[in-house]
Amino acid sequence: MAGVAWAERLDARRRRILELIHDTDLSVLPRWKAVPLGMVRGLFALAREVGEGQLTLRAMSLVYTTLLSMVPLLALSFSVLKAFGAHNAVEPFLLGVLEPLGEQGVEIAHNVLDFVDNMRVGVLGFVGLLFLVYTVIALVQKIELAFNTIWRVENSRSLAQRFSNYLSVILIGPVLVVSALGVTATVMSSAAMQAIAGVEPFGMLITEISRLVPYLLIIAAFAFIYVFVPNTRVKILPALVGAVVAGLLWQSVGWVFANMVAGSTRYAAIYSSFAIMIMLLIWIYLAWLILLIGANVAFFVQHPEYMNVRGLRLHLSGAARERMGLHLMQQVGQLFHDGKPAPTLDEVAVALAVPGNALSDAARRLEDAGLLLKAGAEGQHLVPARDLDAIRVEEILAALREDTDDHAIRRLRGSPAVETTLKEVDVARQERLDGRTLRDLLASSHQTRPAVATDGA
Repeated sequence: MAGVAWAERLDARRRRILELIHDTDLSVLPRWKAVPLGMVRGLFALAREVGEGQLTLRAMSLVYTTLLSMVPLLALSFSVLKAFGAHNAVEPFLLGVLEPLGEQGVEIAHNVLDFVDNMRVGVLGFVGLLFLVYTVIALVQKIELAFNTIWRVENSRSLAQRFSNYLSVILIGPVLVVSALGVTATVMSSAAMQAIAGVEPFGMLITEISRLVPYLLIIAAFAFIYVFVPNTRVKILPALVGAVVAGLLWQSVGWVFANMVAGSTRYAAIYSSFAIMIMLLIWIYLAWLILLIGANVAFFVQHPEYMNVRGLRLHLSGAARERMGLHLMQQVGQLFHDGKPAPTLDEVAVALAVPGNALSDAARRLEDAGLLLKAGAEGQHLVPARDLDAIRVEEILAALREDTDDHAIRRLRGSPAVETTLKEVDVARQERLDGRTLRDLLASSHQTRPAVATDGA
Protein backbone atom coordinates (compact mmCIF):
# COMPACT_ATOMS: atom_id res chain seq x y z
CA MET A 1 0.00 0.00 0.00
CA ALA A 2 2.84 2.36 0.80
CA GLY A 3 4.33 1.71 -2.65
CA VAL A 4 1.00 2.47 -4.35
CA ALA A 5 0.59 5.72 -2.39
CA TRP A 6 4.14 6.77 -3.28
CA ALA A 7 3.48 6.06 -6.98
CA GLU A 8 0.26 8.10 -6.84
CA ARG A 9 2.06 11.05 -5.24
CA LEU A 10 4.80 10.83 -7.85
CA ASP A 11 2.24 10.74 -10.66
CA ALA A 12 0.35 13.71 -9.19
CA ARG A 13 3.58 15.69 -8.91
CA ARG A 14 4.45 14.86 -12.52
CA ARG A 15 1.02 16.07 -13.68
CA ARG A 16 1.43 19.32 -11.75
CA ILE A 17 4.84 19.92 -13.33
CA LEU A 18 3.46 19.26 -16.83
CA GLU A 19 0.50 21.57 -16.17
CA LEU A 20 2.91 24.26 -14.99
CA ILE A 21 4.99 23.90 -18.15
CA HIS A 22 2.23 23.59 -20.74
CA ASP A 23 -0.78 25.46 -19.30
CA THR A 24 0.73 28.50 -17.57
CA ASP A 25 -0.02 31.82 -19.25
CA LEU A 26 3.44 33.31 -19.73
CA SER A 27 2.06 36.78 -20.44
CA VAL A 28 0.96 37.25 -16.80
CA LEU A 29 4.31 36.15 -15.33
CA PRO A 30 7.24 38.47 -14.62
CA ARG A 31 9.96 38.30 -17.25
CA TRP A 32 12.46 36.48 -15.03
CA LYS A 33 9.93 33.64 -14.65
CA ALA A 34 8.42 33.69 -18.14
CA VAL A 35 11.74 33.39 -20.02
CA PRO A 36 13.08 30.20 -18.36
CA LEU A 37 9.61 28.60 -18.34
CA GLY A 38 9.25 29.46 -22.03
CA MET A 39 12.64 27.88 -22.74
CA VAL A 40 11.61 24.67 -20.96
CA ARG A 41 8.33 24.64 -22.90
CA GLY A 42 10.30 25.12 -26.11
CA LEU A 43 12.56 22.17 -25.28
CA PHE A 44 9.51 19.98 -24.73
CA ALA A 45 8.04 21.13 -28.05
CA LEU A 46 11.33 20.56 -29.87
CA ALA A 47 11.66 17.06 -28.38
CA ARG A 48 8.08 16.34 -29.48
CA GLU A 49 8.80 17.49 -33.05
CA VAL A 50 11.90 15.27 -33.26
CA GLY A 51 10.14 12.34 -31.56
CA GLU A 52 7.17 12.41 -33.97
CA GLY A 53 9.59 11.77 -36.85
CA GLN A 54 8.76 14.61 -39.25
CA LEU A 55 12.14 16.31 -38.85
CA THR A 56 14.06 13.07 -39.28
CA LEU A 57 12.07 12.15 -42.40
CA ARG A 58 12.72 15.57 -43.92
CA ALA A 59 16.43 15.28 -43.12
CA MET A 60 16.58 11.82 -44.73
CA SER A 61 14.93 13.05 -47.93
CA LEU A 62 17.34 15.99 -48.08
CA VAL A 63 20.30 13.58 -47.85
CA TYR A 64 19.19 11.88 -51.08
CA THR A 65 18.62 15.24 -52.83
CA THR A 66 22.00 16.52 -51.63
CA LEU A 67 23.84 13.57 -53.15
CA LEU A 68 22.16 14.25 -56.49
CA SER A 69 22.69 18.01 -56.35
CA MET A 70 26.15 18.31 -54.75
CA VAL A 71 28.18 18.20 -57.97
CA PRO A 72 25.82 20.44 -60.04
CA LEU A 73 25.66 22.97 -57.20
CA LEU A 74 29.43 23.09 -56.85
CA ALA A 75 29.79 23.27 -60.64
CA LEU A 76 27.60 26.37 -60.83
CA SER A 77 29.32 27.96 -57.84
CA PHE A 78 32.71 27.06 -59.28
CA SER A 79 31.83 28.66 -62.63
CA VAL A 80 30.64 31.90 -60.99
CA LEU A 81 33.67 32.14 -58.70
CA LYS A 82 35.99 31.36 -61.59
CA ALA A 83 34.70 34.45 -63.38
CA PHE A 84 35.78 36.51 -60.34
CA GLY A 85 39.07 34.64 -59.99
CA ALA A 86 38.03 33.28 -56.59
CA HIS A 87 37.34 29.64 -57.47
CA ASN A 88 40.14 28.45 -55.19
CA ALA A 89 37.95 29.37 -52.20
CA VAL A 90 35.61 26.44 -52.94
CA GLU A 91 38.08 23.89 -51.56
CA PRO A 92 38.50 25.49 -48.08
CA PHE A 93 34.72 25.84 -47.82
CA LEU A 94 34.08 22.19 -48.72
CA LEU A 95 36.87 21.05 -46.41
CA GLY A 96 35.26 23.01 -43.58
CA VAL A 97 31.89 21.32 -44.17
CA LEU A 98 33.46 17.85 -44.28
CA GLU A 99 35.94 18.49 -41.47
CA PRO A 100 34.22 16.08 -39.01
CA LEU A 101 35.04 13.22 -41.41
CA GLY A 102 38.75 13.73 -40.79
CA GLU A 103 41.12 12.42 -43.45
CA GLN A 104 38.23 10.75 -45.24
CA GLY A 105 36.56 14.15 -45.59
CA VAL A 106 39.70 15.53 -47.24
CA GLU A 107 39.68 12.63 -49.68
CA ILE A 108 35.99 13.15 -50.52
CA ALA A 109 36.49 16.90 -51.00
CA HIS A 110 39.42 16.38 -53.37
CA ASN A 111 37.52 13.77 -55.41
CA VAL A 112 34.43 15.98 -55.71
CA LEU A 113 36.48 19.04 -56.67
CA ASP A 114 38.46 17.06 -59.25
CA PHE A 115 35.16 15.92 -60.76
CA VAL A 116 33.81 19.47 -60.78
CA ASP A 117 37.03 20.88 -62.23
CA ASN A 118 36.91 18.38 -65.09
CA MET A 119 33.27 19.19 -65.85
CA ARG A 120 32.88 21.38 -68.94
CA VAL A 121 29.58 23.22 -68.79
CA GLY A 122 30.03 24.40 -72.38
CA VAL A 123 29.89 20.88 -73.84
CA LEU A 124 26.75 19.88 -71.95
CA GLY A 125 24.45 21.48 -74.48
CA PHE A 126 21.18 23.24 -73.79
CA VAL A 127 19.39 20.17 -72.41
CA GLY A 128 22.32 19.22 -70.18
CA LEU A 129 22.65 22.75 -68.83
CA LEU A 130 18.91 22.92 -68.20
CA PHE A 131 19.03 19.64 -66.27
CA LEU A 132 22.01 20.96 -64.29
CA VAL A 133 20.10 24.09 -63.25
CA TYR A 134 16.94 22.10 -62.52
CA THR A 135 18.81 19.73 -60.21
CA VAL A 136 20.15 22.64 -58.18
CA ILE A 137 16.75 24.37 -58.03
CA ALA A 138 15.11 21.09 -56.95
CA LEU A 139 17.44 20.98 -53.95
CA VAL A 140 16.51 24.50 -52.84
CA GLN A 141 12.83 23.76 -53.50
CA LYS A 142 12.95 20.71 -51.25
CA ILE A 143 14.68 22.77 -48.56
CA GLU A 144 11.92 25.39 -48.86
CA LEU A 145 9.26 22.69 -48.56
CA ALA A 146 10.85 21.38 -45.36
CA PHE A 147 11.07 24.91 -43.93
CA ASN A 148 7.48 25.72 -44.95
CA THR A 149 6.33 22.63 -43.07
CA ILE A 150 8.13 23.82 -39.96
CA TRP A 151 6.67 27.33 -40.33
CA ARG A 152 3.14 25.98 -41.01
CA VAL A 153 3.11 27.61 -44.45
CA GLU A 154 0.86 25.80 -46.91
CA ASN A 155 1.73 27.80 -50.06
CA SER A 156 5.09 27.57 -51.81
CA ARG A 157 6.61 30.19 -54.06
CA SER A 158 5.44 30.40 -57.65
CA LEU A 159 7.54 28.95 -60.46
CA ALA A 160 8.78 32.40 -61.53
CA GLN A 161 9.71 33.31 -57.95
CA ARG A 162 11.62 30.05 -57.55
CA PHE A 163 13.78 30.64 -60.60
CA SER A 164 14.47 34.29 -59.80
CA ASN A 165 15.04 33.91 -56.05
CA TYR A 166 16.85 30.58 -56.11
CA LEU A 167 19.19 31.41 -58.97
CA SER A 168 20.06 34.79 -57.48
CA VAL A 169 21.13 33.12 -54.23
CA ILE A 170 22.90 30.24 -55.98
CA LEU A 171 24.86 32.59 -58.23
CA ILE A 172 25.44 35.52 -55.85
CA GLY A 173 25.68 33.57 -52.58
CA PRO A 174 29.12 32.05 -53.22
CA VAL A 175 30.49 35.48 -54.17
CA LEU A 176 29.19 36.98 -50.92
CA VAL A 177 30.62 34.13 -48.84
CA VAL A 178 34.04 34.41 -50.47
CA SER A 179 33.93 38.21 -50.14
CA ALA A 180 33.15 37.93 -46.42
CA LEU A 181 36.05 35.53 -45.93
CA GLY A 182 38.37 37.78 -47.93
CA VAL A 183 37.37 40.93 -46.05
CA THR A 184 37.83 39.16 -42.72
CA ALA A 185 41.28 37.91 -43.70
CA THR A 186 42.28 41.35 -45.02
CA VAL A 187 41.16 43.15 -41.87
CA MET A 188 42.87 40.66 -39.55
CA SER A 189 46.17 40.90 -41.49
CA SER A 190 46.18 44.68 -41.95
CA ALA A 191 49.00 46.78 -40.48
CA ALA A 192 46.61 48.68 -38.21
CA MET A 193 45.21 45.47 -36.79
CA GLN A 194 48.71 44.07 -36.29
CA ALA A 195 49.70 47.23 -34.44
CA ILE A 196 46.67 46.97 -32.18
CA ALA A 197 47.38 43.27 -31.59
CA GLY A 198 50.81 44.20 -30.25
CA VAL A 199 49.21 46.07 -27.34
CA GLU A 200 47.79 44.01 -24.50
CA PRO A 201 45.09 43.21 -23.61
CA PHE A 202 43.92 44.01 -27.16
CA GLY A 203 46.16 41.30 -28.61
CA MET A 204 44.56 38.57 -26.53
CA LEU A 205 41.11 39.97 -27.34
CA ILE A 206 41.80 39.96 -31.09
CA THR A 207 43.14 36.39 -30.87
CA GLU A 208 39.95 35.22 -29.18
CA ILE A 209 37.79 37.08 -31.70
CA SER A 210 39.69 35.49 -34.59
CA ARG A 211 38.89 32.08 -33.12
CA LEU A 212 35.22 33.01 -33.05
CA VAL A 213 35.14 34.15 -36.70
CA PRO A 214 34.32 30.66 -38.13
CA TYR A 215 31.49 30.25 -35.62
CA LEU A 216 30.14 33.72 -36.42
CA LEU A 217 30.23 32.99 -40.15
CA ILE A 218 28.32 29.72 -39.62
CA ILE A 219 25.73 31.51 -37.49
CA ALA A 220 25.39 34.27 -40.10
CA ALA A 221 24.92 31.68 -42.86
CA PHE A 222 22.25 29.84 -40.87
CA ALA A 223 20.45 33.11 -40.04
CA PHE A 224 20.43 34.04 -43.73
CA ILE A 225 18.91 30.67 -44.63
CA TYR A 226 16.24 30.97 -41.93
CA VAL A 227 15.23 34.44 -43.13
CA PHE A 228 15.31 33.78 -46.86
CA VAL A 229 14.15 30.21 -47.48
CA PRO A 230 10.70 29.97 -45.76
CA ASN A 231 7.87 31.50 -47.81
CA THR A 232 6.87 33.77 -44.94
CA ARG A 233 8.20 36.74 -43.05
CA VAL A 234 10.83 35.66 -40.52
CA LYS A 235 12.04 38.29 -38.06
CA ILE A 236 15.75 38.85 -37.51
CA LEU A 237 15.83 38.07 -33.78
CA PRO A 238 14.16 34.61 -33.99
CA ALA A 239 16.39 33.77 -36.97
CA LEU A 240 19.49 34.73 -34.98
CA VAL A 241 18.36 32.67 -31.97
CA GLY A 242 17.77 29.63 -34.18
CA ALA A 243 21.11 30.21 -35.93
CA VAL A 244 22.99 30.38 -32.61
CA VAL A 245 21.41 27.11 -31.44
CA ALA A 246 22.14 25.45 -34.80
CA GLY A 247 25.72 26.80 -34.81
CA LEU A 248 26.41 25.44 -31.32
CA LEU A 249 24.90 22.08 -32.28
CA TRP A 250 26.96 22.05 -35.49
CA GLN A 251 30.23 22.49 -33.60
CA SER A 252 29.30 20.12 -30.77
CA VAL A 253 27.97 17.33 -32.99
CA GLY A 254 30.87 17.84 -35.39
CA TRP A 255 33.38 17.37 -32.56
CA VAL A 256 31.62 14.20 -31.35
CA PHE A 257 31.32 12.84 -34.88
CA ALA A 258 35.01 13.54 -35.60
CA ASN A 259 36.01 11.56 -32.51
CA MET A 260 33.71 8.73 -33.57
CA VAL A 261 35.22 8.68 -37.06
CA ALA A 262 38.74 8.69 -35.60
CA GLY A 263 37.96 5.46 -33.76
CA SER A 264 35.93 3.85 -36.52
CA THR A 265 38.34 1.06 -37.42
CA ARG A 266 35.57 -1.44 -36.73
CA TYR A 267 33.36 0.16 -39.39
CA ALA A 268 36.18 -0.08 -41.92
CA ALA A 269 36.64 -3.74 -41.05
CA ILE A 270 32.93 -4.43 -41.54
CA TYR A 271 32.08 -2.21 -44.53
CA SER A 272 35.52 -2.07 -46.17
CA SER A 273 35.64 0.69 -48.81
CA PHE A 274 31.95 1.53 -48.27
CA ALA A 275 32.71 2.87 -44.77
CA ILE A 276 33.66 6.33 -46.09
CA MET A 277 30.35 6.60 -47.99
CA ILE A 278 28.34 5.50 -44.94
CA MET A 279 30.08 8.10 -42.79
CA LEU A 280 29.39 10.76 -45.41
CA LEU A 281 25.68 9.85 -45.48
CA ILE A 282 25.47 9.98 -41.68
CA TRP A 283 27.17 13.37 -41.49
CA ILE A 284 24.95 14.89 -44.23
CA TYR A 285 21.90 13.59 -42.36
CA LEU A 286 23.10 15.10 -39.08
CA ALA A 287 23.90 18.40 -40.82
CA TRP A 288 20.38 18.68 -42.26
CA LEU A 289 18.81 17.63 -38.95
CA ILE A 290 20.76 20.38 -37.16
CA LEU A 291 19.63 22.94 -39.74
CA LEU A 292 15.98 21.89 -39.34
CA ILE A 293 16.21 21.94 -35.54
CA GLY A 294 17.51 25.50 -35.70
CA ALA A 295 14.58 26.41 -37.97
CA ASN A 296 12.20 24.92 -35.40
CA VAL A 297 13.80 27.00 -32.65
CA ALA A 298 13.39 30.16 -34.75
CA PHE A 299 9.74 29.27 -35.38
CA PHE A 300 8.96 28.73 -31.71
CA VAL A 301 10.69 31.98 -30.75
CA GLN A 302 8.60 33.93 -33.25
CA HIS A 303 5.38 31.97 -32.60
CA PRO A 304 5.45 30.67 -29.01
CA GLU A 305 1.72 29.94 -29.19
CA TYR A 306 2.54 26.88 -31.33
CA MET A 307 4.58 25.15 -28.63
CA ASN A 308 1.58 23.10 -27.49
CA VAL A 309 0.23 22.48 -31.00
CA ARG A 310 0.81 19.21 -32.81
CA GLY A 311 0.95 18.86 -36.55
CA LEU A 312 0.73 21.22 -39.52
CA ARG A 313 -3.04 21.60 -39.60
CA LEU A 314 -5.43 21.95 -36.68
CA HIS A 315 -8.67 19.97 -36.79
CA LEU A 316 -11.23 22.24 -35.15
CA SER A 317 -14.80 21.40 -34.29
CA GLY A 318 -17.60 23.27 -36.02
CA ALA A 319 -18.28 25.31 -32.89
CA ALA A 320 -14.60 26.25 -32.53
CA ARG A 321 -14.42 27.27 -36.20
CA GLU A 322 -17.48 29.52 -35.78
CA ARG A 323 -15.96 31.07 -32.68
CA MET A 324 -12.61 31.71 -34.40
CA GLY A 325 -14.28 33.14 -37.50
CA LEU A 326 -16.47 35.55 -35.53
CA HIS A 327 -13.50 36.80 -33.53
CA LEU A 328 -11.52 37.18 -36.76
CA MET A 329 -14.26 39.25 -38.42
CA GLN A 330 -14.70 41.32 -35.25
CA GLN A 331 -10.98 42.17 -35.07
CA VAL A 332 -10.72 42.99 -38.79
CA GLY A 333 -13.96 44.99 -38.72
CA GLN A 334 -12.90 46.93 -35.61
CA LEU A 335 -9.62 48.05 -37.14
CA PHE A 336 -11.38 48.94 -40.39
CA HIS A 337 -14.00 50.93 -38.44
CA ASP A 338 -11.30 52.79 -36.46
CA GLY A 339 -9.34 53.66 -39.61
CA LYS A 340 -6.26 51.70 -38.54
CA PRO A 341 -3.98 49.65 -40.84
CA ALA A 342 -5.38 46.33 -41.99
CA PRO A 343 -3.92 43.41 -39.98
CA THR A 344 -2.40 40.19 -41.22
CA LEU A 345 -3.66 36.81 -40.12
CA ASP A 346 -0.65 36.37 -37.82
CA GLU A 347 -1.31 39.71 -36.14
CA VAL A 348 -4.92 38.75 -35.43
CA ALA A 349 -3.71 35.40 -34.08
CA VAL A 350 -1.29 37.16 -31.71
CA ALA A 351 -4.08 39.45 -30.48
CA LEU A 352 -6.35 36.45 -29.85
CA ALA A 353 -3.48 34.38 -28.36
CA VAL A 354 -4.16 31.44 -30.70
CA PRO A 355 -1.99 29.72 -33.33
CA GLY A 356 -2.21 31.26 -36.77
CA ASN A 357 -3.33 28.02 -38.42
CA ALA A 358 -6.35 27.97 -36.09
CA LEU A 359 -7.64 30.95 -38.10
CA SER A 360 -6.49 29.96 -41.60
CA ASP A 361 -9.44 27.69 -42.38
CA ALA A 362 -11.97 30.24 -41.11
CA ALA A 363 -10.26 33.01 -43.10
CA ARG A 364 -10.37 30.92 -46.28
CA ARG A 365 -14.10 30.17 -45.83
CA LEU A 366 -14.92 33.83 -45.18
CA GLU A 367 -12.90 34.87 -48.22
CA ASP A 368 -14.68 32.32 -50.44
CA ALA A 369 -18.03 33.63 -49.18
CA GLY A 370 -17.14 37.19 -50.17
CA LEU A 371 -17.02 38.48 -46.59
CA LEU A 372 -13.27 38.94 -46.20
CA LEU A 373 -10.79 40.37 -48.66
CA LYS A 374 -7.01 40.16 -48.90
CA ALA A 375 -5.35 43.49 -49.64
CA GLY A 376 -1.88 45.01 -49.75
CA ALA A 377 1.05 44.58 -52.09
CA GLU A 378 1.61 40.97 -50.98
CA GLY A 379 -2.05 40.14 -50.40
CA GLN A 380 -1.55 39.37 -46.70
CA HIS A 381 -3.64 42.11 -45.07
CA LEU A 382 -7.31 41.49 -44.27
CA VAL A 383 -10.21 43.92 -44.73
CA PRO A 384 -14.00 43.45 -44.81
CA ALA A 385 -15.14 42.70 -48.36
CA ARG A 386 -18.32 44.79 -47.96
CA ASP A 387 -19.66 47.61 -45.84
CA LEU A 388 -20.02 46.69 -42.17
CA ASP A 389 -23.80 47.21 -42.35
CA ALA A 390 -24.01 44.80 -45.31
CA ILE A 391 -22.36 41.87 -43.50
CA ARG A 392 -24.85 39.96 -41.35
CA VAL A 393 -23.67 37.83 -38.44
CA GLU A 394 -25.89 34.99 -39.67
CA GLU A 395 -24.09 35.21 -43.02
CA ILE A 396 -20.71 34.87 -41.28
CA LEU A 397 -21.86 31.81 -39.33
CA ALA A 398 -23.34 30.22 -42.44
CA ALA A 399 -20.02 30.61 -44.29
CA LEU A 400 -18.15 29.05 -41.37
CA ARG A 401 -20.59 26.16 -41.05
CA GLU A 402 -20.62 25.28 -44.73
CA ASP A 403 -18.98 21.92 -45.38
CA THR A 404 -17.04 21.69 -48.63
CA ASP A 405 -17.58 17.92 -48.68
CA ASP A 406 -21.33 18.01 -48.09
CA HIS A 407 -21.95 16.24 -51.44
CA ALA A 408 -20.97 13.01 -49.69
CA ILE A 409 -24.04 13.19 -47.41
CA ARG A 410 -26.62 14.71 -49.74
CA ARG A 411 -28.28 11.32 -50.11
CA LEU A 412 -28.32 10.68 -46.38
CA ARG A 413 -31.23 8.41 -45.44
CA GLY A 414 -31.88 9.47 -41.89
CA SER A 415 -34.81 10.16 -39.66
CA PRO A 416 -37.09 13.03 -40.76
CA ALA A 417 -37.38 13.99 -37.09
CA VAL A 418 -33.64 14.68 -36.93
CA GLU A 419 -33.74 16.85 -40.04
CA THR A 420 -36.75 18.75 -38.68
CA THR A 421 -34.97 19.38 -35.40
CA LEU A 422 -31.89 20.73 -37.18
CA LYS A 423 -34.04 23.06 -39.29
CA GLU A 424 -35.75 24.32 -36.14
CA VAL A 425 -32.33 25.08 -34.63
CA ASP A 426 -31.36 27.08 -37.73
CA VAL A 427 -34.64 29.01 -37.71
CA ALA A 428 -34.31 29.76 -33.99
CA ARG A 429 -30.78 31.07 -34.50
CA GLN A 430 -31.88 33.29 -37.38
CA GLU A 431 -34.74 34.70 -35.33
CA ARG A 432 -32.43 35.28 -32.38
CA LEU A 433 -29.86 37.12 -34.46
CA ASP A 434 -32.68 39.10 -36.13
CA GLY A 435 -30.61 40.61 -38.95
CA ARG A 436 -27.74 41.67 -36.67
CA THR A 437 -24.80 43.00 -38.69
CA LEU A 438 -21.09 43.20 -38.14
CA ARG A 439 -21.43 46.86 -37.21
CA ASP A 440 -23.93 45.86 -34.50
CA LEU A 441 -21.42 43.30 -33.24
CA LEU A 442 -18.74 45.97 -32.99
CA ALA A 443 -21.07 48.33 -31.16
CA SER A 444 -22.05 45.72 -28.56
CA SER A 445 -18.61 44.15 -28.05
CA HIS A 446 -16.69 44.94 -24.87
CA GLN A 447 -13.09 43.85 -25.48
CA THR A 448 -11.18 42.51 -22.52
CA ARG A 449 -7.82 42.86 -24.27
CA PRO A 450 -6.21 45.53 -26.49
CA ALA A 451 -7.03 45.49 -30.17
CA VAL A 452 -4.66 43.76 -32.54
CA ALA A 453 -1.39 45.66 -32.98
CA THR A 454 -0.32 46.21 -36.60
CA ASP A 455 3.00 47.44 -37.90
CA GLY A 456 1.58 50.83 -38.77
CA ALA A 457 -0.60 51.27 -35.66
